[in-house]
Amino acid sequence: MDTERVIDLFLFIIPSLITGLIAYYFFKEHTKNEDGRRRYLLKKDMQVNALPIRLQAYERLTIFLERMTPSKMLIRIIPKSSNKESYESLLILTIEQEFEHNLSQQIYVSDRCWSIITAAKNATIQLIRKASLLEKTDTADKLREVILTEMMERRPPSDAALSFIRQEVSDLW
Repeated sequence: MDTERVIDLFLFIIPSLITGLIAYYFFKEHTKNEDGRRRYLLKKDMQVNALPIRLQAYERLTIFLERMTPSKMLIRIIPKSSNKESYESLLILTIEQEFEHNLSQQIYVSDRCWSIITAAKNATIQLIRKASLLEKTDTADKLREVILTEMMERRPPSDAALSFIRQEVSDLW
């Protein structure tokens, strides 16, 4: 009689356990799918809202790179005196100020893009410093001339960064 009761008990427990396990598995999968769907919708909504901000960041960084191009910068910023050191400082200060003005844009672009922009800025500053160190560069006007001549012979450092920005923006579509 005890074995019959144990068998009856198992006959009631086994279907209950199977039903419970199926229900647990179903709700677990359902919850997982719903969580994934919510994440997808949230990410999609964030992308829609963030895309204009990201594009604006790329635009601002493009303007920075264009303004930092030595040939354009030398036309825009004229020497206040004939002292080459003060003109060199003015050019570098202008680049640094514009860079600092755009620092917050780095959160909207990739790390690689920001590194390339920073490298372009540093290379441009280095180009100005090297031109200033040349013996033939003795006045601010001569410094402008040497830098412009250098830019005729090679591409400005900002060109590579601008190309990378164009590529990164085209990847957004």
